Amino acid sequence: MIFPKLSLLIHPEPRDAASNMAADEALTRIVDAPVLRVYRWSVPAVSFGYFGVYADVVARWPHREPVRRWTGGGEVPHGDDFTYAIAVPRGDPFAQHSVRESYHLIHAALARCIPEARLATADATQNPACFARPVTSDLLVDGRKIAGAAQRRGRFGLLHQGSVQGVPLPEDLAERLAASLASEITEMHYTPAIQDEITRLVATRYGTEQWLKRR
Repeated sequence: MIFPKLSLLIHPEPRDAASNMAADEALTRIVDAPVLRVYRWSVPAVSFGYFGVYADVVARWPHREPVRRWTGGGEVPHGDDFTYAIAVPRGDPFAQHSVRESYHLIHAALARCIPEARLATADATQNPACFARPVTSDLLVDGRKIAGAAQRRGRFGLLHQGSVQGVPLPEDLAERLAASLASEITEMHYTPAIQDEITRLVATRYGTEQWLKRR
């Protein structure tokens, strides 16, 4: 197990792209113990990494709501996928792992929940579309990438944002993933402080043209 204890937050209603990204960052900044958040999208969207170029993204995905992530990585279509985030505070031992180590450990836990999934052992050639380019420890089924993720780390701790798509998934994947990550699971709900931080981040970051079109 990666964590002795883990909080599981399953968002009951789909959210727009800006609110989903704001919720992931808000949790990372506020929680004092590891949290797994699983969520859905109210409209088809595409998230792209912090260093992505807005004009290139909208040209490739003209019919999806774009949102810039706080994490790095490539372009990920959302809507029918299983989307999740893991927020780990800085004081947790897991936050001390390197990017490669933490990425591998989380995806190894996810692979145990998906039939026939295995971990990629090498990086494919560069491609802006995340699911067209497997990297080491991404999940593959029949040689095709079905799960990828991106991370950000800093004085707040670690944020891991992931997506699983293109393959039939267990209906209880959220619970299975939580159980694969930790030996003790507790249910979590949004607190007023987290809700306020989500609202602030939508208004000042994810819902703004300045953030979306910064590059």
